Order: sequence, then structure tokens, then C-alpha cells
Amino acid sequence: MTCIIIDVPTENTVLDPNLTDQKNTDFQGHRGCRGLMPENTIPGFLQALDLGVTTLEMDVVITKDHRVICSHEPWFSNEIALDPMGNPITEADEKNHKIYSLDYSATTKYDIGIKNHPRFPDQKKIALHKPLLEAVIDNAEAHTRRTNRELPYYNIETKITPAGDGVFHPSPEVFSELILDILYEKGIAKRCIIQSFDNRTLKYIRKNHPDIKLALLIENENSAEHNIRELGFNPDIYSPEFTLVNAELIAFCRRLEIEVIPWTVNELDDMNKLILLGVDGLISDFPNKFKSL
Repeated sequence: MTCIIIDVPTENTVLDPNLTDQKNTDFQGHRGCRGLMPENTIPGFLQALDLGVTTLEMDVVITKDHRVICSHEPWFSNEIALDPMGNPITEADEKNHKIYSLDYSATTKYDIGIKNHPRFPDQKKIALHKPLLEAVIDNAEAHTRRTNRELPYYNIETKITPAGDGVFHPSPEVFSELILDILYEKGIAKRCIIQSFDNRTLKYIRKNHPDIKLALLIENENSAEHNIRELGFNPDIYSPEFTLVNAELIAFCRRLEIEVIPWTVNELDDMNKLILLGVDGLISDFPNKFKSL
């Protein structure tokens, strides 16, 4: 697809009031609700649903036997994991516990729920292992039906880098197809977003699965125009680190009909400022705060 680029609005731009009328804001629970429950776990995702999120945000990696499991790193992080013997994993040693070298059954021997998180002291402690993506979907779908809620959306990040190919994960093509096979099998593809910092993943999916909604993750200070040109097409969602969002960015993306959903917004003041700017959604470790907006 051809990337449509327009002039970036000047700092004196006034947003059209009609553009700032918000549809329902997409409230996303980051890694479930990391501030309250162990990250990327089934109990955490279900808690996020109970708190009223519309979308479950999560990260996925690939095991040696090509199972898709929820994990922010393609290894067992020293911040959250205990090894199969129950011992803490050091930062120096964590990459020796890479998930791509382990069958799924071996990953279940690691606990990622009972260690005190150094940055989230209020997390509830539960003995847990990293869940399969398909198990997360099955549990979330069943939970929403059981509690008479609207079915959730899923925002799934591919944890992939060029340097990690063949070391921490398979190629972008294989990685993408393993995820999409599950989404199509479960019949939820229309309620899913694939997000990534890796342009290769997004380019492959746009070419081969144009029905899938895509989000470009951004943490650099380049302009949105530059980042979208690098991608080569207009993503459905532009998802920057929240401090990069301003009125000019919102206006630019609105003109291209691209949603803006920043991460990771944990303070109420920041949430309110972003809502007033006109973002389409928020990703937060503390979805319990959304009710206060």
C-alpha cells in the first residue's frame, strides 16, 4: 500500500472540534493489569476484564516446539521469575533461560507469580507459569460470557528483533503465522490487533493478512511522518510512548485516519491530559484507575 503523507500541522494548529468528539475510548490493560497482578497471566487478564477494560494488551514469544506463550521477554526475567528449582534468576544469567530453547512443558516449571516485583509492590502474589496464548483467549472468552460482559479485544505484541532471529525467536514470517493460526482458529481475528516495534512483522502481516488490524509501536523521538514513512504504509494505530503525544501528533494522525493509543500511562493526571488531547485509547498497568477518569 502507498503511504499517504500530509503536511504536519504547525504548533499553532487548532483542532477541529468535530475531530475531538471522542468515540468510546479503548481502555487497555497493560500485560493484563501489571500494577495489581502478575503480568501476562490468566488471573491478571481476568482481573483486568473485571475492572472494565475493553482490550487485553499482551506480549507473546515462541517456544522451541513452536507454541505461542505470553511473555514480555523471550527469556525468564530476573524481575519476576524463579527457576525450576525455585531459585531466583540473576540479571546476568537471565538470557541463559531463553524460551526459544525450551519446550512449552519445560517453561511451566518456572514460576513467574510469587516473587516480589521491584517496581510493582502492590502486585498480588500467586504461583503461576507463563500461559499459552490459546489458553488466555479461551479463559477470557469464557469469563466474559459467564459474567455477561462484552467480548474483549486483544492487542498482541510480537517480541521480535532482527538480532534475535534464530536465537530468541523464529523469523518474522513464522512468528506471525503461529500467532495468526491461533486467532483464526479461535474465530477472534476481527477483535485482534497485532502490535510491534518490528516493521518486518507489520509489513508481512499487512501483505499477507490485510484483514488484521496493525499498531506501530514507537519509543523514538522521530516524527510520526518519519516513522510511518519507514514502515511504508499507514498503520491502523500509531502507539507511541505517552510522553511523545501532543496536539500536533493527534491532528496529523487524525488526518490520516490513524488511531493514537499511547503506552504506558499510569498516572491519572496524564490520563486526563491525553483524553483531552483526543487519544483513541490508553494502555495502563493500573486499569483500576480508568474508572476515575
